[in-house]
Amino acid sequence: MSKNAVGALQAEVAYATALILSLTPDEWAAASGCTDWRVQDVVCHMASVFHTIADPSTIDGGSSEDAEENAEVPVQARRDWTTDQVIAEYAEWSAKGVAALTALQDPPMADAVVPLGNLGSHPLHILANAIVFDHYCHLRHDIGAALPRAAGLPHDEAPLAATLEWMLAGVPQMCAPGLAAVEPVAVNLAFSGPGGGSYVLAPGEPGELWTVTPGSASGAATISSSVHDFISWGTKRADWRTMTVADELTPAAAAVIDALNVI
Repeated sequence: MSKNAVGALQAEVAYATALILSLTPDEWAAASGCTDWRVQDVVCHMASVFHTIADPSTIDGGSSEDAEENAEVPVQARRDWTTDQVIAEYAEWSAKGVAALTALQDPPMADAVVPLGNLGSHPLHILANAIVFDHYCHLRHDIGAALPRAAGLPHDEAPLAATLEWMLAGVPQMCAPGLAAVEPVAVNLAFSGPGGGSYVLAPGEPGELWTVTPGSASGAATISSSVHDFISWGTKRADWRTMTVADELTPAAAAVIDALNVI
């Protein structure tokens, strides 16, 4: 699946590039859906993620275990950049970043598991999915909060499928503290539309992480939404109660969904 994510990422980069080149000065300066970030800062972040992947020795990407803290470091360092500088960095490092992620799709590197702070430990090949998620979310949900044409970018099958794969792979590790604090009941996650499918979020054995597997569990509550909406509520950008349909919902199942916060 992650090899398909490279193609999805190339499409997302094309959308981002076209959008970036169309921005007016007022749009660059507009407040995005990311707290305290302008549209310009979101673009800086997307560029710096590629830069960090392609050549981490030439950028200060932060050294915290917290991915969101690390994301602030290069953004703040570029706070006073001109828009031309931001455009140039995105153009250079998106190309180099996609090339680097493509090289991670084949063994032995593809299956090497690396720690990524509070994102968890993951095989290198799925980093392509992670950056598809990052782009899809930032373009449509964050820049989209300021610009309707960004919010209206296509909901294509390939990036949604790649994004869902990353989010569900991340849930057991990223959300472990929250899930450890709730009653251990299984919940069905039903995603409709492009990139969708049905999955069971279930507690593991005592002391082990929760699991996400394809299918559905009989008698468990079911939470239904599109993948596009899951990107919003699954990252706490919106309240899941306003964006989903729930069947057989119990307080325990609601607490499980409340514990989800994908980074």
